[in-house]
Amino acid sequence: MEHHSRIVLFGAAFMVLASGAWAQDASTSPPEPAAEQQSVPFSAAGADTCLKCHDADKEVPVLPIFVTPHASRALDGSPFAEDAKQCETCHGASGEHGKRLRRGEERAPMFAFDPKHDAPAKIDGKCLTCHADSHRDDWEGGVHQRADVSCVACHDVHARRDPMMDPLAQNETCVGCHRQQLADIRKISAHPLRDGQMACNDCHASHGARDAAALLKRDTTNQLCFDCHADKRGPYLWEHAPVTEDCSTCHTPHGSNHRALLTRSAPLLCQSCHAQSGHPSVAFNTAGLPSGAPSAFLLARSCMNCHSQVHGSNHPSGSQLSR
Repeated sequence: MEHHSRIVLFGAAFMVLASGAWAQDASTSPPEPAAEQQSVPFSAAGADTCLKCHDADKEVPVLPIFVTPHASRALDGSPFAEDAKQCETCHGASGEHGKRLRRGEERAPMFAFDPKHDAPAKIDGKCLTCHADSHRDDWEGGVHQRADVSCVACHDVHARRDPMMDPLAQNETCVGCHRQQLADIRKISAHPLRDGQMACNDCHASHGARDAAALLKRDTTNQLCFDCHADKRGPYLWEHAPVTEDCSTCHTPHGSNHRALLTRSAPLLCQSCHAQSGHPSVAFNTAGLPSGAPSAFLLARSCMNCHSQVHGSNHPSGSQLSR
């Protein structure tokens, strides 16, 4: 009896703390329990019933949820809002699961929601009861939804701070599946993802986008790149065609072993388009390196020794994208 009282007070203290937790988007009223749960009894003590067993769960710590929006009593739509069912809002009516067991009796499973064993569609359906908003309009049919990646595969609802809100933790989560991108961001030239100065969701809409393949947050690659690289946007008097078409013609976004995230090093990259006009139409080779007869077309910035304004020029004499 003394232990039970301690748990009740412990849970109540956390609920008071949660009442001042910061808010986030949620529906205006707590979700109604599913029709098939109506006949299953909810616990009378709410979260205090759950905390009798789960307050010391080392595998899935649950107490940090009390300092998150999910446990805010002041936030409309929160599982802990007034008249909501607290833990059972998401996990379903505890029914037989929370009752006192006799010797040798096995505990019944939760009735409605078990994120460890339920199918991704069932898990997502529960989360989208509250979180179906404009940011997730494209989730249905999106690449993650079709790959059976559930919400809890990335998000940790009970954590004090969802790891997807931390750039480094988010990037580590994403590359857990996207192994090619993990290799790319560790190359010599890469966006600062491995340092946490950027996060994957700076460019990608993980919950779905019109670009279903790459989940880009903009309609085109160039629009996305120009958000940060505005100096490359132009318009220019003398334009370089690949720049206006697609940045990825020359650059690889996640990382490269060539400088400036280039897909190939110059002059090989330049000669993949410029093979005949004004310069020899054969590829340069090692004979032009310092061990032989040094060539300005291979040393330093190669073609850009002369054509330095590769993204475009506004100079009256810059028709060749020169200084």
